[in-house]
Amino acid sequence: MWRRCARVLAGLLAGLCCGLAAAQPPAPHAASEQALKAVLLFKLPLFVYEPPLENAPSPSICHLGRSGLEDALAKLQRSVTDERTFSVRYLDDAAQAVDCDMVFIGSSERHRLGAILSQLHRRPQVTVSDIKGFAQSGGIVELLVRSEGTGIDIVINQRVARERGVSFSAQLLRLARPPED
Repeated sequence: MWRRCARVLAGLLAGLCCGLAAAQPPAPHAASEQALKAVLLFKLPLFVYEPPLENAPSPSICHLGRSGLEDALAKLQRSVTDERTFSVRYLDDAAQAVDCDMVFIGSSERHRLGAILSQLHRRPQVTVSDIKGFAQSGGIVELLVRSEGTGIDIVINQRVARERGVSFSAQLLRLARPPED
């Protein structure tokens, strides 16, 4: 089953990473940027090997702050994906994330990012955000919208991930790119 899921995500990620030509108008039914980020957030546990989230029946995903993804996440968590159920807990403070496997840090927390990351990185949690420069600032996974708006790049800071005891599948690492120095 995980191989099927891996192929599905790899195809989705490849499409997101490759994007469409900038001259093409978006399809009328094209998914929104928020919906794509939400799907990536829900699929990411399939590619996290340490801590072992790929087989977890219900990985704990937490959302800290506000990001604009709330509606898309609410729609997704009502569905069963890859025989798993997902629930998202919304947090006001990083101290509440002690039992979360993954923590999405909303853009509203940009000004407190350093303090939040130092608090969260006390245990092996996957930190994810769409804040520009997140991976470069010490986060693990950044969902970066391309400047031309033609897709989403996945940026993974493997150094920080290793330091925090997090490892990803080779399939995801081939699609991701490192943070810019």
